[in-house]
This record gives sequence, structure tokens and C-alpha cells, in this order.
Amino acid sequence: MKSICVISGGGSGMGLEAAKILGRKHKIILMGRTVAKLENAVKQLSDVGIEAEAYPADASHRESVRKLAAYAAQLGEVKVLIHAAGVSPHMTDAQKIFEINAIGTMNMDEEFVKIMPEGSCILNVSSMSAYMLPADKVPKQIYKLSLSDAEAFRLAVNQMLSQVPLEQQTGTAYTLSKNFVLWYTARMAVKFGKQGIRIVSISPGTFKTPMGEIEGKEAASFAERGALGRMGEPEEIAKMMAFMVSDECSYLTGVDILYDGGSVAALQAMKEDRAQ
Repeated sequence: MKSICVISGGGSGMGLEAAKILGRKHKIILMGRTVAKLENAVKQLSDVGIEAEAYPADASHRESVRKLAAYAAQLGEVKVLIHAAGVSPHMTDAQKIFEINAIGTMNMDEEFVKIMPEGSCILNVSSMSAYMLPADKVPKQIYKLSLSDAEAFRLAVNQMLSQVPLEQQTGTAYTLSKNFVLWYTARMAVKFGKQGIRIVSISPGTFKTPMGEIEGKEAASFAERGALGRMGEPEEIAKMMAFMVSDECSYLTGVDILYDGGSVAALQAMKEDRAQ
């Protein structure tokens, strides 16, 4: 029985780069919605001697995720789950953004903790956008619904989004969904820590990935105004992701790593200087 690493959104970008590192110790299952992209990624991995296979699935569909978890468990011990699948404000409507980014995270985490052993780790991918939501605006009472009633949670969020001006809905949905990932990661870490399962998150800035290209010049300029003054390379965040899920980080859980080249720090410094 081999050690298994499942990576959602692993068909390209940082998920694929993480697979190239984690594939040295684990059999890789790449999950995503686009079969051709997954198959191309598997070929890339196979060409460098990494055992990998594709599994088409949609994180926002609970039954699809449940079948994936059961399949992965049949192949060996699922020691690592990296949930990198998600969509940006430029890709779909507000409700779908929240469904994929937030409900998708719930589906992945809740189904995989059922089959993951002690000493395993889940890494949820958020975004630096999560840090753009002021602390006093975080709707924690609505977030708490996710722990007991997913449908009530979905309806409450949709109601909240319907009150936002139409032109701001996709951006608001994205920020909320990624902020929720931080909150949910911490709550899941507390719930499953005694089982020996670590649950962490990472919040990328702007990277040279297909998603980064979709975000366009605005995202690139934001990165250029950051502390390091550049966009990140996919390999850079892949190394951090692999480190976070490794046994070398065995005491790391319930926290987020903001991995954005100092973009949020630069924005906060600018706001503080303007306020003087």
C-alpha cells in the first residue's frame, strides 16, 4: 500500500508544481474538472518518473468528492490532501464562486478526514484577498452555519451577496469565500487535531500561473507594489506547500501562511502612512 497525495486543481500552476515535489514520496492523484488538462499534467509527471493518475471530479459536488476519497483510500494511505481548486472573480458569477471556493473546501475536508490516518495533513489554498476583509466585517455567525447546516449556510451567504451592488458581487464573493477558508481551516484543525490530522491553509499572492494570467495587469501591478516588487514563481509556493504538509511541520496546524511577497504588508503600510 502506497502513501497517497491527492491534489485538487492539480492540472496546472502551483498544484502541478507541488505534485512534482510531493511525487518523490507519494503516489499522486490529480483531481480537476478538465480531463485534457489533467491528462497533460499526468504525462508531465510521468516523464520525470512520478507515479500519478487523473481523477475528473468537481469539488463543489459532495457525492463526486465522496467517491474520490473512497477511491484514493483503496489505493493506499491518503497522507496528504492539497485543495488548490478554485475560481477567481473573472471566471464565473458570484454564487458559483462561493459554491466552488467555500462549499468545495467543506466537501473536500469533510470527506477526506473520514479516510485519512493519524499523521496526515490537509492544506487548503486561500488567497491574499482573504486579508482584504476588515476584521469587523467578517460574518462569523454566518460562517458558523457551515458546521451544522450547509444549506442554511449557502442560503445566508446568497442573501448577503444579493444585497451587494451587482458590479461588486463577484469580487465580494471571492473575498468572502477565501476569508471563509481561513476561518474554516482553523475550526477543522481544532475538531480533528486529536485524531492526529493537521489542517492548515496558505494564502498566495500573485503568481505566474494560468490563474495569475486571468487576473491580468491589475494583479500584476499589485504584486509589483509589494515588498519584493515582483510576481511569484509557481515553484516558490510549491516548495512552501510541500514543506507545510511534511512531517517537518508536525506541530503546525490551524493557521494560515500568507505567501504573497509582502503585497498585503505593503498595502497596510501605505494605508497607515496615509492616515497620519
